[in-house]
Amino acid sequence: MSWFKREENAIVNDAEKTVRTEGLWIQCGTCRQAIFKKDLEENLNVCPKCGHHFRTDARKRIELLLEPGYELVDLELRSTDPLEFTDLKKYKHRLEEARRKTGLNDAIINALGKIGPHDVVLSTMEYGFIGGSMGAVVGETIARAIDRSLATRHPLIIVAASGGARMMEGIVSLMQLAKIASGLARMDDEKIPYISVMTDPTTGGVTASFAMLGDLNIAEPGALIGFAGPRVIEQTTRQKLPEGFQRSEFLLQHGFLDAIVPRRDMKAYLTQALTWMQGSNGDGAAAKQAS
Repeated sequence: MSWFKREENAIVNDAEKTVRTEGLWIQCGTCRQAIFKKDLEENLNVCPKCGHHFRTDARKRIELLLEPGYELVDLELRSTDPLEFTDLKKYKHRLEEARRKTGLNDAIINALGKIGPHDVVLSTMEYGFIGGSMGAVVGETIARAIDRSLATRHPLIIVAASGGARMMEGIVSLMQLAKIASGLARMDDEKIPYISVMTDPTTGGVTASFAMLGDLNIAEPGALIGFAGPRVIEQTTRQKLPEGFQRSEFLLQHGFLDAIVPRRDMKAYLTQALTWMQGSNGDGAAAKQAS
């Protein structure tokens, strides 16, 4: 290929005339079609051709679910390095890199606001922060969200997007499973609604704890949801897994989910669910008694 050519006694660089398209197009992992990035963003990061749900960040989920005027809280918590853990990188370097990349102190955001007419406490996980892994800060942030729900009697919604417990914090990370589960048990005693929304992926200790403990467990289409990954299970059992294993449609079919809700319909679905769960008296007693 010639990079230069002569036009009317002048040398022209063809490379300068090339239109830059890098980063403007994204290939869908399901239908393999190229999608203009702007069109994808306008469609809530859902493929307009096949409906594949791309991952999206925690801030965007808050904007999609809550009415304008919401408040972000509990953002000041920062993970430490209790084990001085090192694998390919030092853990403290991974934390610094994740903070620069996401602009967050850890893999979760708490927000207070409204979904439709309903006051809610919303926790959304950020997969871009070390795979959305759950360490001490994620556990404490969710515990604070639970405390806020208990204090205000507002429903709690947690949007999960996580690879599981954060191994760099060892037992400190695993302790968060029991810590959060005990808090959700107190909410159940007080008949305050808790809705779990699972997105791609929701795996490991997150699935084994709060993600599956909702009064209502729902998921986005095609989300990977499970404890151990499919490859680990196949290698352990030496058996071929069924098609679609651990995807949200498979879990719904086998009774592990209550519903699958597309991203565009999620806010309306949650509004309707909260209306029913809170009942005419504004608390969760009607729904809890019915269940």
